[in-house]
Amino acid sequence: MRRLLHPNSLSVACGIQLPIVVILISCSTANSQWISDPAVDARLLRGIDYIYNIEFEKADREFDQVIRLQSDHPAGYFFRAMTQWWRILSDFENESHDKKFYEMLETVIEMCERRLEENENDVTALFFKGGAVGFRGRLRANRGAWLGAANDGMTALPAVRKAHELEPENFDVLLGIGIYNYYAEVIPGQYPIVKPLMLFFPSGDRKKGLEQLLLASQKAKYAKTEATYFLLQSYFTYEKQYLKALEIARELHAKYPRNPLFHRIYGRCYVSLGNWGEASRLFAEVEERFREKQPGYDVYDGREAYYYLGKFHFLSGRLNEALQSLYKCDELSRKLDKEGASGFMSMSNLTIGLIYDLQKRRASAVAQYRKVLDMKEFENTHKDARRFIEHPYTRN
Repeated sequence: MRRLLHPNSLSVACGIQLPIVVILISCSTANSQWISDPAVDARLLRGIDYIYNIEFEKADREFDQVIRLQSDHPAGYFFRAMTQWWRILSDFENESHDKKFYEMLETVIEMCERRLEENENDVTALFFKGGAVGFRGRLRANRGAWLGAANDGMTALPAVRKAHELEPENFDVLLGIGIYNYYAEVIPGQYPIVKPLMLFFPSGDRKKGLEQLLLASQKAKYAKTEATYFLLQSYFTYEKQYLKALEIARELHAKYPRNPLFHRIYGRCYVSLGNWGEASRLFAEVEERFREKQPGYDVYDGREAYYYLGKFHFLSGRLNEALQSLYKCDELSRKLDKEGASGFMSMSNLTIGLIYDLQKRRASAVAQYRKVLDMKEFENTHKDARRFIEHPYTRN
C-alpha cells in the first residue's frame, strides 16, 4: 500500500498494483462541492486538514458536527470514514481498525443508494458511493482479498464516470478522471499482471491525465491535497522530474508537518537529487519521531529512516555509524517482511557487506553477499553480490 517495496521507489499510497479502477475511485471521488451551508463547509475543510496532519480526534469532532448539522448528507459520514482510513495507514499491520472502517463505508453506501433510488442522477450520491466502494476495494486489495477488490472496482467505475458526465467542470471530480487517465496508461507497462484487467476498462491518456492532475491540484476544493499528492507521485515515480516533485513535497510537508508519508517523500526527493545532507536531516527527524512514538510514525517509517541514514553515513565514510543504522533497518525488516525480503532488507544487507569489505572483514562480507543472494532481487542486488563475492568491494 503506502509502504515502500524498493528503497528508491515511491509506492503509490493506495496500492499501485491494485486494479486501476480501485486507485481511481478510492482516491478521488466523494469530494464534490454540494455543502451549501458555509459553516458546515468550513468544518469539512478543517476536518480534512486534520486528517492529513494526523490529528484524528480533532477531525472526528469536526465530522461529527457535520453529521449532526446535516445528517441526511453523506459527506460527514464519508470523511469520518477517511479518518479511520488514515488510522489504518498509520498502523497498517494492526487489522483491528478494519471492521469499523468497513462498517462506516457501508453506512455511506446505503445512504447513497437510497438517494439514487429517488434520483439516479444524484451526483452527490454517485460520488460518495463511488468513493466508499473504492476505499473498500482498496483495503480489500491491501489485505489480499483481490477478487473482492476487483468487484468493487467494477462497481465503482460506472458511478464515477456518470458523475463526471453530469458535472464535467467540477475540479474535485477532475482528480478522479485525471488519476484514471494517467495510471490506466502508466501502470500496465510497469505491472504486466494488470494488463488483462484493463481489457474491460477504457484506455488511458498519460499526458492528459497529468494535465488534469495539475489542474485539480490548483483548483479543487476538497480534493486539493489529494490531487497535489498524486501529482507528486506521478512526477517522482514515473516522470522522474525530481525538482518538480521536490517543490510539491516541500509544500505538503510545510502544510502537514505531522504527516509521515509527506515527510518521507520529501526526504526521498532529496535522495534522488543527490542532496544527502538535506535528506539525512529529514530522515533523522523521521527516526526521532519513530523512536518517540509520535502518532503516525510507525515501524515502516522507522525502517526507511534507518536505511537512508545508513546510506548517508556510508557515503560519508562513517562506516560504524552506517552499520548501526543498517543493522536497525535489517532488524525491523525481519519483523515486517513476512512474505519475503523487501528492498530495504536486500539493499541494507548488501551495503553491510560493502562496509565489511572496506573494514577488511572479508569472510563476513562474503557471508553478507551470500545472504543477499537468498533474498529477492531489487535492481542489481544479486549481480552486485556475485561480483563482490568474486572481487572485494573497494573505493577508488
